[in-house]
Amino acid sequence: MKVRNLVGQRFKERPSDCVVDSHALMVRGGYMKYVGSGIFSEFPVLRRVTKKIENIIREEMDAIDGQEVLFPVVMPAELWEESGRYDSIASELVRFNDRNKARMVLGMTHEEAAVQLVREFGQSYQQYPFMIYQIQRKFRDEARPRAGMIRVREFTMKDAYSFHTSQEDLEEYYQRCYDAYNRVFARAGVPEVVTVASDSGMMGGSVSHEYMLLNEIGEDSIVLCEDCDYSANMEAAQNIVENNFDIPVAEITEVHTPDKKTMEEVCEYLNADLKLSCKAVVYQKNADDKFVVAFTRGDFEVNETKLRNLVGEEIHPAVIDEESPVIAGFIGPVGLSKDVEVYYDLSLKGIPALVAGANKVDYHFTGVNLERDVEGVVYQDIAKVVEDGICPKCGKHSLTIKRGIEVGNIFQLGTRYTESMGMTYTDKDGVVHNPIMGCYGIGVGRLAASVCEAKHDDYGPIWPISIAPWEVHLCCLRADDEQTKAVADEMYAKLKAAGAEVIYDDRAGIRPGEMFADADLLGVPIRVVVSPRNLKENKIEISTRDKSVKDSVDMENALEYVLNLKKEMFDALNK
Repeated sequence: MKVRNLVGQRFKERPSDCVVDSHALMVRGGYMKYVGSGIFSEFPVLRRVTKKIENIIREEMDAIDGQEVLFPVVMPAELWEESGRYDSIASELVRFNDRNKARMVLGMTHEEAAVQLVREFGQSYQQYPFMIYQIQRKFRDEARPRAGMIRVREFTMKDAYSFHTSQEDLEEYYQRCYDAYNRVFARAGVPEVVTVASDSGMMGGSVSHEYMLLNEIGEDSIVLCEDCDYSANMEAAQNIVENNFDIPVAEITEVHTPDKKTMEEVCEYLNADLKLSCKAVVYQKNADDKFVVAFTRGDFEVNETKLRNLVGEEIHPAVIDEESPVIAGFIGPVGLSKDVEVYYDLSLKGIPALVAGANKVDYHFTGVNLERDVEGVVYQDIAKVVEDGICPKCGKHSLTIKRGIEVGNIFQLGTRYTESMGMTYTDKDGVVHNPIMGCYGIGVGRLAASVCEAKHDDYGPIWPISIAPWEVHLCCLRADDEQTKAVADEMYAKLKAAGAEVIYDDRAGIRPGEMFADADLLGVPIRVVVSPRNLKENKIEISTRDKSVKDSVDMENALEYVLNLKKEMFDALNK
């Protein structure tokens, strides 16, 4: 391929609407073009990157006995009604009627389609286990698309679904896929991806993990232990609290706290320790607007995912008015209305005397003892982990919180979909069961953008050789010079004949700085420069995009040097 024929334009200025570096560099480098909110077209450069990612994924999925299939993008609503998700998923799922008024959906995930495809096939235990996967376009109507290809509405994803006759068999295969995913990310050039325990969310299931590329632009908070290998998404991280306050039990006392509505304001007004207060956060159930009150220690925040899982249905921040069963700013556990559903965080356990709302305008209580003053208190983990928190695995105050981009996820789904959709098999004793499922996903475009985000400089991406659009970028400085052009042409032919993927810039009349700027934006790992100056000494300049190598090599040795450099790069990724 020659640069002058490459579809897509490269330019110097950073687009004003690109917040993150990967988005800006991929727009400047002619990788992608905006079509609509969260929707992009891929130019040939990005398509070459994503195809290589797809091929790595295919090889690793095939290696663990995966079988590639293809599901439809458009599905009848009845399929999603079988699983119960047609009504339970909110506006992220696009619903529409076709010309015959049949209700349809756009596929944002394909558990339903997977079960529908194989439920007739999998009627005997002898067919199990098996795994099917696809690489397919999907559409999820994200409320806030951002960061270019990292958070989009239309995207390419590899999703896989495994089917098993026992939990033990699922767990064994889950580990195989867990390991295969680690190989995928290592081969794609980001072995630093970490695996964290996560919440299953709309997918369901009891066990799930996310693969996170640690990066400051990530939307997810990752909890890591600095002293052991514990890791979890903030949504799933267990919050352990030790309350060893040396204070006496006190009488409950009502105190006047005029216009003090936040617990920080109240504690400052009363000269009290925020850690010895009981904070209320109020939600309502989506289905019937019933109020849900979550109490935590004053210095902790409610983890909405944990709370939602305990409530068992979707919730939203409460809208409180004069008709509500709670009084905004003065809510407390003593004397709280029976019309609300209440949850107490573990951070409150064992505190002898708390400051809390009195459920009366402009009043709070001091000396609240939950075990004494509130009937039937049950403590549950509903708070977010904090920096220097206690690690659930090693018990040390060694937790740290970092940002990460989710590049993959795996779930143990159980029988949620096979049971609701009537998929069964008969075991060797003639007993009918529902198969147990696993689910495994990788966002292809998101992974490409995430690698760019992790591996770039001010001038462009620094692509790992395994997913780079080309392996070698050949630059002919002074294509109008007959000897220089002849040597560069010969080098181009030899590299192609040796099996190297080459992008060749032989544009005449272009300044070296502009040629190198375009090369930086394409991010090809090996650069070969043929110029009149070097040819005077019978040399060709060879360098790497990451600037770790820069040599002038004899012309007769240049081809071998490049091929050896390419091999070393692949070996470093694959070992």
